Amino acid sequence: MVSVGSKALASRRARSCCNLVEDNLMGREDKSYNQGSKNKGMSRKTKNGSFGFDADHSNKSVSGRANDGTAKPKNSSKYQNTFSEPQPSIVRKQVDPETTKYFSEIVNLFESDGVDFEERPVICGNALEEAKGKEYELATDYYISHTLQILLEGCNVDHLCDFLRGCAKVFPLISMDRSGSHVAETALKSLAMQLQDDEAYSVIEETLTNLCKVIVDSPFDMMCNCYGSHVFRSLLCLCGGVPLDSPEFHRAKPSMILAERLNLSASSAPGNNLSHRHQGFPGLLKFLVLGMLKCSEEDVKSLLVDQYSSLVLQTALKLFAGHDQQLLQIIPVLLNCRKENLTEGNFIEMTAVGDIVELMKEAACSHLMEVILAVSPESLYGEMFAKIFRKSLFELSSHHCGNFVVQALISHARDQEQMEFIWEELGPKFRDLLEMGRSGVIASLIATSQRLHIHEHEVCKALADAVCLPNESPRFVVDRILFLESYFACVEKSNWKWPSGAKIHVMGSLILQTVFKFQNQLIQPYITNSNASGKLKHRLINKLRGHFGELAMHSSGSFTVEKCFNASNLSLREAIASDLLSVQSELPKTKQGPYLLRKLDIDGYANRPDQWRSRQASKQSTYKEFYAAFGSGEAKSSKSDSFLADTSKSTSLTKGIKDVRKEIDHHLASSEKYVKHAVVDDVMKLKNKKHKRGHGGASEKASGSVNHKPFLSVDLKKNKRHGQEEQSKASRKKLKV
Repeated sequence: MVSVGSKALASRRARSCCNLVEDNLMGREDKSYNQGSKNKGMSRKTKNGSFGFDADHSNKSVSGRANDGTAKPKNSSKYQNTFSEPQPSIVRKQVDPETTKYFSEIVNLFESDGVDFEERPVICGNALEEAKGKEYELATDYYISHTLQILLEGCNVDHLCDFLRGCAKVFPLISMDRSGSHVAETALKSLAMQLQDDEAYSVIEETLTNLCKVIVDSPFDMMCNCYGSHVFRSLLCLCGGVPLDSPEFHRAKPSMILAERLNLSASSAPGNNLSHRHQGFPGLLKFLVLGMLKCSEEDVKSLLVDQYSSLVLQTALKLFAGHDQQLLQIIPVLLNCRKENLTEGNFIEMTAVGDIVELMKEAACSHLMEVILAVSPESLYGEMFAKIFRKSLFELSSHHCGNFVVQALISHARDQEQMEFIWEELGPKFRDLLEMGRSGVIASLIATSQRLHIHEHEVCKALADAVCLPNESPRFVVDRILFLESYFACVEKSNWKWPSGAKIHVMGSLILQTVFKFQNQLIQPYITNSNASGKLKHRLINKLRGHFGELAMHSSGSFTVEKCFNASNLSLREAIASDLLSVQSELPKTKQGPYLLRKLDIDGYANRPDQWRSRQASKQSTYKEFYAAFGSGEAKSSKSDSFLADTSKSTSLTKGIKDVRKEIDHHLASSEKYVKHAVVDDVMKLKNKKHKRGHGGASEKASGSVNHKPFLSVDLKKNKRHGQEEQSKASRKKLKV
């Protein structure tokens, strides 16, 4: 059995790892984002046998921060030497031996399972009473802090609030300590749990008010501390009524952001998808956020470029998403506009534009600006677009940090007029951007063009031109986009070849996914058919026999399996189905597996193989007849040029299999329409004749039912003959004219 103390220690180590992961998320597409993101001080494990506050913190971390997490000026930014003077640190007293022994006994008691569930809150409350007046020393002690976490999780709301009120004046210092930050986090999470009881709301609100007042008096040290900033963000989430560990507000995954920007998932305001909201404290949230921005212009610049305070500001802005009035108070301050009674069109001072553009080239500020663009009210977004970004788009797109801000700007463009300005500046620069490795800007531009339905043909053509040499055939467009980095790194691009064993470029793959959502007529260079013969295709499929089951287990491989199946004859289709039988039980667990099983009717092949073969043969026969009857001139001239056999004889590479099938469906629908009209005419004539002869309605109904039956069972030959007759009639009419 794992002891309670062991669980707490494991939990703390896991959270320390989470902090490291969170800070490493500052890295993005460009390697430059990793500069200064690794912090030795994030781990709670001390060195040289020292513990917590007693350790020697003279060594500096790579990021320019002392190992205790306090902010130090960084050489990487000209704005990071203007912090307000930090408060004098409090000398931590040693915990006396008697207190240490008492809390050790508490831990032993819990580990021995000698405490009943009903007794646990009482024992935890009594132990917290012993901590009064010594909260700071106990919370920052490496070992006793573990015990405090257990007590704060197990006590009732009154003892929890008493503890926090007792340490309110030193709460920022506890939060900035390696061990104390975990105690502070645990206390806030316990408050969130206690909010399930409506009667606890008032006492919790009073407690949080005390904490917020202390923090607002001097928020900078806590905001710019690697531990303190995490506690600060949890406090904001608690006041905002969202889960403290919500990834939307704490650790938004870059993949989620990218999916929204490329229209691969539905975008929504932060917090809209949360299912476990709790009652918040909106008044305290506003008080806390506005209070931390009551500072000098230089201090605000410092907050913008510090990676930890930037994260705090990002969380605050996300919590206010959709609350335009509050955002119009906060964002102008961050953009260095301090005028009273701000009005639309007057949110941004032109004198500050140059500084704002330069700030966006700082890693932390570029992250913050992405969030600002995502949550800004429409009027403010429009003013930022016009005053800050117009005529600066290419400059920022060329920068290794600024290009991410441009991606966000493009992705949140509100109308076609804004997209027109974006296209005007960046449209002619596709090749330049790709050569600089700014494919994310291209991807965002293509996705927004698709979303707003403007310049759709132009962006597709510009992308194809960017990866092709002058007067070169576009047949290699897809290959080069899939391996963007390899292609643009090649000096002799005319000699570039598909790199063997190289990884596909992620952004290039995503760009192609977006491009393939456009209508076919807009993307002809991307969907030109392969000129490989049917024999070559079948030879390739034969080489993959025995491996289709393995391929089907991967999302990209399942696409290959489907394409191979469509290009196969009956014997090869059966070989593919046989391979998939070996993984039939595993495929439903994969993303594309259920679709592939249905599409290829693997269940039918397993249970009724003869009927499965018959259906496949029938499909092949039907398509052959359709091709012969209703296909284009090229299809008629070569019946073997179907998906069943050789396609090399086709004279038009732009005629894809999907186009042919659409043509088939069109002719089929037309034929059915002609047949239906002819049958209706015959029925009406028959009714009129019988009416003249004096027959009753019963015979009319009978004749109606009899005459409709041929329409329901019209065979392919009748359709074909009727279609030919209609075409012949139309030809004769044209000749007469």
